[in-house]
Amino acid sequence: MAREIVGNAGEVDDATWQRALDAGWTDTELAELFAPRGGEPVHQQPYARTNLDIPAARGLGSGLTGGSVTMAEPTDVVVIGMGPGGEALAGQLAEAGLSVVGIEEKLLGGECPYWGCVPTKMMIRAGDLLAEARRVPGMAGGSSVHPDWSPVARRIREEATDDWNDQVAVDRFVGKGGRFVRGHGRLVGPGRVAVDEEEFQARRGIVIAAGTEPAVPPIPGLADLPYWTNREAVETTEAPESLCVIGGGAVGLELAQVFARFGTQVTVVEVADRLLPMEEPEASEVVTRVLAEEGLTTRIGARVERVDHDDAGFAVDLGHELVRAQRLLVATGRRADLHRLGVETVGLDPNARFIHTDEHLRAAPGVWAIGDITGKGEFTHVATYQAPIAARDILGRPGPGAEYHALPRVTFTDPEVGAVGLTEAQARERGIRVRVGLTQVPSSARGWVHKAGNHGVIKLVEDADAGVLDGATSVGPWGGEVLSALVVAVHARVPTDRLRHMMYAYPTFHRAIEDALHHLG
Repeated sequence: MAREIVGNAGEVDDATWQRALDAGWTDTELAELFAPRGGEPVHQQPYARTNLDIPAARGLGSGLTGGSVTMAEPTDVVVIGMGPGGEALAGQLAEAGLSVVGIEEKLLGGECPYWGCVPTKMMIRAGDLLAEARRVPGMAGGSSVHPDWSPVARRIREEATDDWNDQVAVDRFVGKGGRFVRGHGRLVGPGRVAVDEEEFQARRGIVIAAGTEPAVPPIPGLADLPYWTNREAVETTEAPESLCVIGGGAVGLELAQVFARFGTQVTVVEVADRLLPMEEPEASEVVTRVLAEEGLTTRIGARVERVDHDDAGFAVDLGHELVRAQRLLVATGRRADLHRLGVETVGLDPNARFIHTDEHLRAAPGVWAIGDITGKGEFTHVATYQAPIAARDILGRPGPGAEYHALPRVTFTDPEVGAVGLTEAQARERGIRVRVGLTQVPSSARGWVHKAGNHGVIKLVEDADAGVLDGATSVGPWGGEVLSALVVAVHARVPTDRLRHMMYAYPTFHRAIEDALHHLG
């Protein structure tokens, strides 16, 4: 991208250019030298510099190509990754008057609106409607259900993703004053980011919000096969006849249940000794029982030895059993690729699983990180929680740092599994003297009234010495909504004795919290 070098008083001569380089001027200082006095910085001025014999390595981002110099374009902040957190932060900084370059390799908005939270919840909503219709007999008359995937696929394309077109999101960001660049952003030195042939010099800082990618295990035979991740599952225009899901975590189970409710024969394979292994055992037990009642097959503690594919579909070898399915969904978590981001150029460890930050999301001098890549939970709400904290810090404004002791999470199966803070096992591992309160949702007044589809449990994990909740789990109809009261209790460290003496509306699902409190012991 050749530009003509223009100095404060006209063209910068060779001697001035060479003296600046020899003196060790930064590229930002050089950019100011090449800007007209009182005018715009160099990125507004086309330049082409010839007949200079200057080593290309003199200064990061400066170099010669065929006798011309390419310089980094100065800006206040560069945001690498424009998912929910990156977009929110970049927009806040732009509205505050900073010059902001937002870089995104795929779609502005990231995984959540195009392949994650939004379209998958549309799928789940459709599956829940089918399940509710099937619960009519014995409760409200008779029903006949005929699943059809086409309205689901159409709604995802028309209402959620604009057929995977992010122009609306791009216009929204640009309208706030930001500049959007599509491509792979990588750090190339302190304050410097490259995107293809362009380079940017960040005066105020760089924010890494690059997110994560689906993690695919090194199963023999898998790498070159046409398996699904969550992205292909969301994009499908028809429900498959059969589906094998490798991974019994939140994403795997949500999609498994959806497709099963649309008539797909589903087998879930999980290497751990239970489904949802990161959640409470009681939550796993409830979900496992419900999935079995709905006709899903689960293989727990099963290791995949090999995967093959032919015209008939996939063959998943579990050693003692061969699972065959038309489609294969790999839902075994996500990973960050720090090598590809060039983090070593700013002093960070490229071999780390995540980027470690302080409470204000600082990762290194002049570098902040937010979202999945920080390892605090691969949730949109974590990224959008971190975004304003980092923005305040970049702007030099006071405010509280990030806290994660009350991090909420929801698995949107039916029943929903909501959880906050520590599980019982995690609390005991930390040496906390634990008391547990447990109650069954069907035994609550609202659960009894609800009847069909009322599976669930409320579990409280108390620090017995401090007299506050360190964690809680809410499984049941709208378990994620019931969770809100528990999130407040854990976040604010409300004494359990105080919780025992508050009023709970009757008859509601959240009233089961009161019963669980009475069972603490």
